Amino acid sequence: MAFSGALTLTDLNDFITPSQACIKPVEQTNKPQEIIEPGAATTEIVIDSGGSYYEVSANGASTNTSSKGTERKLQQAQISLNDCLACSGCITSAESVLITLQSHTEVLNFLDSNPSVSTPGHKIPVLSIAPQSLASLAASLSSSSGSPVSLRQVLRRVREFSTRILGFEHVYDITFARHIALLEHTQEFLERKKGDGKLPMLASACPGWICYAEKAHSEMLPFIARTKSPQQVMGTLVKSWFGNRWGVQPDQIYHVSVMPCYDKKLEASRQDFYSDIYSTRDVDCVITTGELELMIRDKGWDLSQPVDSEDTPDFGAEFPELLSHPGTSSGSYLHSLISSITASHLSPVDLAVKSIRTSDYEEFTLRARDTGEVLFKGAKCYGFRNLQNVVRKVGREAGVQVGRGAAGRLVGMRAKKRGGEDEKGYDYVEVMACPGGCVNGGGQLKPIAQAAGQKEDEEGFTRNWEESGVQMPVPGEDSAMQGAKWGNKEWTKEVERVYWHDLPTPPPSPRPHGQDLDTPFDRVGRLAAQVKVDLCHPTDGSLHETWASIMDEEAERQRCELFRTQYRAVESEVVGLAVKW
Repeated sequence: MAFSGALTLTDLNDFITPSQACIKPVEQTNKPQEIIEPGAATTEIVIDSGGSYYEVSANGASTNTSSKGTERKLQQAQISLNDCLACSGCITSAESVLITLQSHTEVLNFLDSNPSVSTPGHKIPVLSIAPQSLASLAASLSSSSGSPVSLRQVLRRVREFSTRILGFEHVYDITFARHIALLEHTQEFLERKKGDGKLPMLASACPGWICYAEKAHSEMLPFIARTKSPQQVMGTLVKSWFGNRWGVQPDQIYHVSVMPCYDKKLEASRQDFYSDIYSTRDVDCVITTGELELMIRDKGWDLSQPVDSEDTPDFGAEFPELLSHPGTSSGSYLHSLISSITASHLSPVDLAVKSIRTSDYEEFTLRARDTGEVLFKGAKCYGFRNLQNVVRKVGREAGVQVGRGAAGRLVGMRAKKRGGEDEKGYDYVEVMACPGGCVNGGGQLKPIAQAAGQKEDEEGFTRNWEESGVQMPVPGEDSAMQGAKWGNKEWTKEVERVYWHDLPTPPPSPRPHGQDLDTPFDRVGRLAAQVKVDLCHPTDGSLHETWASIMDEEAERQRCELFRTQYRAVESEVVGLAVKW
């Protein structure tokens, strides 16, 4: 397997155990005769002198060529950087326990044991769901039924199932929480531009990227934005803001989040998002899109059936629903900054986009039209293959030595060689661990077998799709989706298309200070400002009609505590003296 010549892997470590053992045993020529017990395996794996693996019969077959009839050479497993995080092998033993506690089984156990509303000890169950998860469900339903299903329809059906069958009292999507995260994200970027923090600023919404940086690239932590992800902002809104409105304490609410990513379970379990005062987390449990779909099937609920008023916008909802921010389906963090800078610049600007190898790595340059001055340069970086290159580029531009050992020294030498380049470095990078972004998260649904002539599913079982109620496409009319598998580009594009279909779009986020609020989305900005005032308690709340307004010192401290977080380098317990060879 060959990687890009510009790619450098540094200090790879799986963090599974404080000791390591060689996976290739020493060849033993005087092997003692073994007695095969009844019911024992009839084959075994042996290694020849060249290091090749063979499966042979257990009744005395050797690795010599004379026994070719009884042996089968095994193929080596091929692992690429795109497989990273797929097996959760990078998590520590403590984190694996936390993931075990974050499952749909835990949710069902809580709902079954939750006392009734009028009983002391009752907790208000709240479900929040990511728009990427709604898009995955909608794409799967549209694919199986043959008719398009919108995100609003899926949200209404999930809400009906969750309240009527599971017992949740409130169901929200998290797009308003994302709106607040974008406002705070932009505020932090402007603070860094003024010298309060390091640039380039790196996105902080992807827990896979955060986990990787803390364990393998602690030198990148000062560059990562401290703004909470939309999931954790939603946790703050549910436990603190809604809790105050409902007249309950944070520990009297049970908050479940539906996410497209397994790493969101680790994010919710971070100590920073735990309240020692109330002994509760901002998000009590995280389940993936696939786990929600499993719960729906286990309960016998048909998500393809419409419910009442599923196409009607709910203007009386406590939160604005399904806000779509222009840019990317992974949160539009980069584009929110571009919109803010464009709106604040007095003269016209031009935006140039340049793809670096693939659409998962793109550079965005904003220039003043009259002078040609570069006002902003950012990048969109999805997938670990691109992430490695961006980490090295950021380290080189910032004068930070990336990595450790020989690889780290190599990067340091390259930094010195290229230090004289007269090219503006990045101001911001939108980083996501999954190729294709959040719509291609590991917790998303896998598509059904799509080829009209395919009689078997991906696991090899014979299926009659028409009897199962699945409308198959006509051969030749939907060639892009023929035989789609989870994780491939065609299916990701389909989920992406559903994600952007027929959603209301608010004005650029955030909007320039002082601009008249005269659009249908006025409520979004006013409600965000009201949330800030309600939670931060400034001395004069009437003066803060926008999110960007600066409050008094104590209120600003409370704002950072509520909407920002921090990161810590995680040192490996594996040392050279502990390795077993």
